[in-house]
Amino acid sequence: MDYQTLLLEQDDAILTVSINRPERLNALNETVLEEIAQCFGALQRRFDVAAVILTGAGRAFSAGADRDRPPGRERLRRDDVGAREKRYWSQIGRRATRAIEDCEIPTVAQVQGYAIGGGSCLALSCDFRVVAEDAVFHIPEVDLGVPLTWGATARLISEIGAARARELILLSDRIDGRLAAQYGVAHRAVPQGELAATARAFAERLAGKPAHAVHMTKTQFRAYEERSRLGVVSETDGDLLAASAREPAFREAFSRS
Repeated sequence: MDYQTLLLEQDDAILTVSINRPERLNALNETVLEEIAQCFGALQRRFDVAAVILTGAGRAFSAGADRDRPPGRERLRRDDVGAREKRYWSQIGRRATRAIEDCEIPTVAQVQGYAIGGGSCLALSCDFRVVAEDAVFHIPEVDLGVPLTWGATARLISEIGAARARELILLSDRIDGRLAAQYGVAHRAVPQGELAATARAFAERLAGKPAHAVHMTKTQFRAYEERSRLGVVSETDGDLLAASAREPAFREAFSRS
C-alpha cells in the first residue's frame, strides 16, 4: 500500500517506517495519524517482518500536532458533523498509538530532534525507544489547556511510574535524551551519529530471536499492562480532548504557542 505521509523501507526482516513530512518537522495531521493506524494494523498480516523501527524523516522525530491543521479540529467545529463522527475524529490519535502498541511485531522508536506532544505519544507506544542524547521530549498539553490524551497518561505511568509521569505531564518540563534515559522514557541515549546503528542493532537482536517466543512474550506484556491499568480508561480520552478544545484557554494558548 502506498502512503502519502509515511515512507516504508524493508531490509531483510526489519521494516523502517518514517513519518515523511520533514519540511514540517513531521508534524501530525489527520492523514499522518490515519496512515499510522492503517500501517501498523496491516503489519499484523506481515509475517515476513520480525521488527519495526519507527522514526521521522529529517531532523525531528515529530514536533507534535500540526498547528495549521490540528488532527480533527475542523470536523469537531462543524455544526453539520454528527456527534458520533466527531467522536471518531476526536479519537484519531488514540487509534494511531493503540495500533502501534497492539502491533504483534516488536517496535523500536528511533528518536532524533523533537518528540513533542503527540510525537512523544507515538514514541511511548513503541516497545523500545532509542534516542539521540540531544533529542528533546516535551509534553506541553497542560500548558496548552488540555489534558494529555491518546492513552499516553496511562502508558507513561506504566513505563516510568506515577511520580515521574506526574512531573513530565503537569509541569510540562522539557527533557533531553540523556535525562529521558535516566527517567526510563528511553532505553538508550546515544550520540546522534550512532542513533541509526543503535536502533538497528536493537531491531536485529529482536529479529534474531525465536519469533513465536517473542510474539507470545509481547502478548503477555500487553495483558499485564491492561490489568495494571484497571481497564482501558483511555477509551474516553477523545471526549476529554474534545471538551477541553472548546475552552477559551486552549484556543488562546494554542494560537499563541
